[in-house]
Amino acid sequence: MRHLLTGFEFSQDEYLAVLEEAAAMKKDPAAFADTLKGRAAAIMFEKPSLRTRTTFEIALFRLGAHGVYLDLQGGDLGKRESIGDYARNLSRWTDCLVGRVFSQHTLEELAATGSVPVINALSDLYHPAQAIADYMTIKEHLGTLEGTSLAYVGDGNNVANSLLVAGAALGVNVSCFCPLGHGPDIQIFNKAAEIAKKHGCKLEVVADPSKIQGFDALYTDTWVSMGDNTPLDQVKKIFMPYQINDTLVAQSGAKCVLHCLPAHRGYEITDEVMDGPLSVVFDEAENRLHIHMALLAMLIEK
Repeated sequence: MRHLLTGFEFSQDEYLAVLEEAAAMKKDPAAFADTLKGRAAAIMFEKPSLRTRTTFEIALFRLGAHGVYLDLQGGDLGKRESIGDYARNLSRWTDCLVGRVFSQHTLEELAATGSVPVINALSDLYHPAQAIADYMTIKEHLGTLEGTSLAYVGDGNNVANSLLVAGAALGVNVSCFCPLGHGPDIQIFNKAAEIAKKHGCKLEVVADPSKIQGFDALYTDTWVSMGDNTPLDQVKKIFMPYQINDTLVAQSGAKCVLHCLPAHRGYEITDEVMDGPLSVVFDEAENRLHIHMALLAMLIEK
């Protein structure tokens, strides 16, 4: 039994296999209609979602499986019933637990106490399925991943962490341009950097946005993570130099621009870039579906 909790669980070959399978599923989804026939997954969400919920539900449907959505935004998980008891019950009825949660610890406990695979659909530290979809999109538009360069610009959050983890395994040079004190998790960065050495790529964290030059792809996310009620205007002064706009795109030399969404237009990214010719934002959103299909098919035991 395998889980996807952090992204560190996968080798380079396994990442490449997921990307290859997702591409095949994107090309001919009907060919996989019975892959998980008769199976079911619990979709457990403590946070709101558009892309993640929709794509996981449709992914299960396309594979012949059923998704049961559990709305846990009321704070039920671990309060009304222990996390362990949730996992033990759901493991008797379903073949996989998909969790979009506030704390990484919640996913770790689900995996430790349940008896079916657990997929991280977002936590405070990681967003691994998102990152794999991002690299699928970059590969589609650039033709390759190994040796390419990605500049992540803004807050070093869970998405940045996962771009580092998956990028290291795939041989992508990932640079995180973040204000001082807003970089990615140092322990995750250091662990990913060791993997990057094995695959001949480099990871770095840089504070100076003027050094965003010579990159193949640009990436940004909201400056305030979901669940953080800090007003965007309050952090605008800190992050505005890191806004992806026409000037920064031209300076970077990037061939494509990504954003995991939802976007706060006029803050981390401008309308001109989001709707411009280099934007692959909605290709990226679509690829969430195909990556989720591939991950479910890989992790749910046949």
